[in-house]
Amino acid sequence: MFDRIMGKYLLEKGRLTKEQLSAVYQIHESKRAKLGVIAVSEKLMTVAQAEEINALQATMDKRFGDLAVERGYLTEMQLGYLLSLQGNEFLTFTSALVEKGHMTLEDVDAILKEYQQEKQMSDEQMTALKNCDVDFIVPIFTGTDDAEYNDIFRYGIKNIYRLVDAHLAIDNAYTAGNVKGECIAYQVFSGDISATVALVGKNEELQKMAKGYTKEEFIETEEDALDAMCELINCINGLYATDRSKKGKKIDLDPPYFITKFGEIAGDQFRVMPVYCCGAQGLLVVALGGNVTVK
Repeated sequence: MFDRIMGKYLLEKGRLTKEQLSAVYQIHESKRAKLGVIAVSEKLMTVAQAEEINALQATMDKRFGDLAVERGYLTEMQLGYLLSLQGNEFLTFTSALVEKGHMTLEDVDAILKEYQQEKQMSDEQMTALKNCDVDFIVPIFTGTDDAEYNDIFRYGIKNIYRLVDAHLAIDNAYTAGNVKGECIAYQVFSGDISATVALVGKNEELQKMAKGYTKEEFIETEEDALDAMCELINCINGLYATDRSKKGKKIDLDPPYFITKFGEIAGDQFRVMPVYCCGAQGLLVVALGGNVTVK
C-alpha cells in the first residue's frame, strides 16, 4: 500500500513520470513477493495449502501468516523466516527509487517529510503507513472519528488489499449526499446497525478490479464484473457483521445487487473513499443509517 500511495504522490508532484514509476515498481515487486508465493517457492507450503489460506482470508479477518500457523502449515520460526525474505515494502520501494537514480536518500527523506506535513500526519501515522498497517492506516484517510464508519472502511480496504490487489492506494474520504456512476455494486444491511456499502465506477474500471478478485483473465460482461464486486462487498459486510455479532450486535445482510447503465446513491451525508488498484479507480461508499436510496 505504501508503494502505491507514495507513487501516486510522486506522480502528482511531478517528481516521476509514469514510465519511471513503472520501472521502479518492477524492481520493487521483484524484491517483494506475496508471502504465499515465497512459502511455496521455499517448499514450506504446497500450492493447495497456500490457495486454502487465500480462500480463508475471504471469511476470516486474519493475515496469511497467522492463518498458516493456526492451520499447522507453518511454525512461528518458519513464518519469521518467510517475512524476512519478503522484506519491508517501504524499504524495497525507496531502495528501488535510489537504485534507478531517480532520487537520493536525502531526496527520499525530504519528500516523506513534505508528504507528512502536507497530509498533517503524526510520526506514529507515518510509521503505520511505512509498515503497511492497514488497521491503523485506514482511519487516517476516512476523515471521521465515527467507529462504525472506520471499521466498515477497514474491512473494505483490508479485503481489497488481501483479495484483489495488495498494490493499492487510497485517497482521503469525502462527505457526499449523492454519488452517481456508470456501474454500482451495493449491499444493504440492517438490525442494530444499518448501512449501505457500495463500489461505484466505470464499467471498464470495475472489470479490472473484478479480474484481480476472481484471478480470471477474462471478464466477458459488465454483469460478470458486477457479480464479482457484489461477492466482494458481501465478504466485506460478512466479516463486519461477524465482528459485531461477537459484541452482541445483530446485523441482517440483504442480498447484494448491482446497477448498470448509470445509477445514483442518494440520502443523508455519507462517506466516499477513492480506491486505486489493478490499474483502475473506483469509489468505496459507506452510508450509515437507513435513509439511503440506490437507483
